[in-house]
Amino acid sequence: MYVHKKTSHLYIIFFVVAVFCFLFGWQANELIFTNSDDDISKRIFVSDVQDKNGVNLDLFWTVWEEIEENYVHEEQIDYEIMVYGAIKGMVNSLNDPYTVFMTPDESEDFNSSLEGTFEGIGAELTVEDKNLIIVSPLRNSPAEKAGLLPGDIIYMIDGNLAYDMTLFEAIMNIRGEKGTPVTLTILREGLEDPFDVEIIRDSIDLESITIENLENEIVYLSVNQFNDKTTDEFNKAISEMILHEPDGVIIDLRFNGGGYLDIAVDMLSYLLPADTPAVMIQERGEDDEIMYTDGNPKLLNVPLVILVNEGSASASEIVAGAIQDHNRGIVMGTQTFGKGTVQEVEYFSDNSSLRITIAKWLTPDGRDIDDQGLTPDISVEFTDKDFEEKTDIQKQRAIEYLENLDS
Repeated sequence: MYVHKKTSHLYIIFFVVAVFCFLFGWQANELIFTNSDDDISKRIFVSDVQDKNGVNLDLFWTVWEEIEENYVHEEQIDYEIMVYGAIKGMVNSLNDPYTVFMTPDESEDFNSSLEGTFEGIGAELTVEDKNLIIVSPLRNSPAEKAGLLPGDIIYMIDGNLAYDMTLFEAIMNIRGEKGTPVTLTILREGLEDPFDVEIIRDSIDLESITIENLENEIVYLSVNQFNDKTTDEFNKAISEMILHEPDGVIIDLRFNGGGYLDIAVDMLSYLLPADTPAVMIQERGEDDEIMYTDGNPKLLNVPLVILVNEGSASASEIVAGAIQDHNRGIVMGTQTFGKGTVQEVEYFSDNSSLRITIAKWLTPDGRDIDDQGLTPDISVEFTDKDFEEKTDIQKQRAIEYLENLDS
C-alpha cells in the first residue's frame, strides 16, 4: 500500500473519485430521504439519471421500489445502509482489491492505521484471486509473534470463509479490541492441511524508524511503515547518525507494506542528489509525471544496502527501485511483493470515502514492477537452519558486504 498526501485532504494511497460514483450516491440519498409521495415526480427524477454510459438504470430503481413497497420486515429497512451497499457493490464489481468504498466507520478505522496506531493483529493484507493473503506481519506485532508469514492465505476468520469477504470486510473482522482473540485458519505453501492460529489482538503503535549502531561504524535503520511520523523520525535518525560519520548504512524495508507515496520520495531525498527522478506516475489520459527528490541529501556518499523481501511492497518498492536505477546502493534479500499501482482517497460529507486506483507507478528507468516485484541485486534466501537458529542471514550478509568494501 502507498499513499500520496495532499493538503486538500485527498490521499493517494496505493489506494479522484469517478464523478458517477459521487453523483449516484448523492442522488440516491436525495431520492430516498425526500418526503414527497408523488410517484410521478419520483420517476421524473429517476429518469434524469436513468442512462449512464449506455447503461439503463431502470432495473436498479425497480428493485429499490420493490423492497421499499413490499418487503415484509419494513422495520429492518435502513435506507442509508442500502445506499452504502449499492455503492459497495458497484465498486466491488471492478475486481480491484485496492479500489474500495468505505463507510464512515471503516474510513475512521483505515485512517487510524495510517496514523500509526490501531488495535488488531498487525499485518498487511491483500486479495489475489479472491484469496486473502498476508503481505507482511508488522514487526513485533501479534501476527509476527504468532508465526504468520508473507504469502500465508487466511482461509477462515473465526470460522467464516474469508473467500466470501472483500478486503476491507476481512480487515474489519480481523481487527478488534485489545485483549480479544481472533482465530485464523491458515493455508501455507508446503503444508497439505490448513491449521488454526489464535491471536490475541493488541494495540499496534508503529514506530516508523528504529536505529541500531553496529560494529565497524555501520548503522542499521529499520523502516516499518511510511506514515505521518516517518519523515520526522527518519530525519532525526539521520541527524544523529551523521554526527558519528558511519562507514555504511543498512536500511531495512523487509515486511514494510508501504504507506504514503510522498514519504517515500522524502526518504529518497536524503539518499539521492536533489532533483533526481524518484518515481514515474502514469495516470489515465495524462502525460507521465515524474516526482523528483528535493532537500539536503545528508546520506549521499555513505555506502548503502537496502534489505527487502516478499513483504516489501509499494512505497518500499519505490525506494528500492530508485536506489537500483541510480546505482546508489545495493538491494539485497528476496523478490519483493510487486504493487505498482497508485490509489487516491476522497472523503464525502458523511465521512464515508472512496479509495480508487488512479494510476500506475514505474521506477525512474520506467520499470513496471506490478505483480512482479523487484529482483534484488544480491539474492539472500533464508534456509530452514536459519529459521531454526533464528539467524538473520540477510542482515548478516548486508553487514559483511559493507565491511568488505574497505578491504
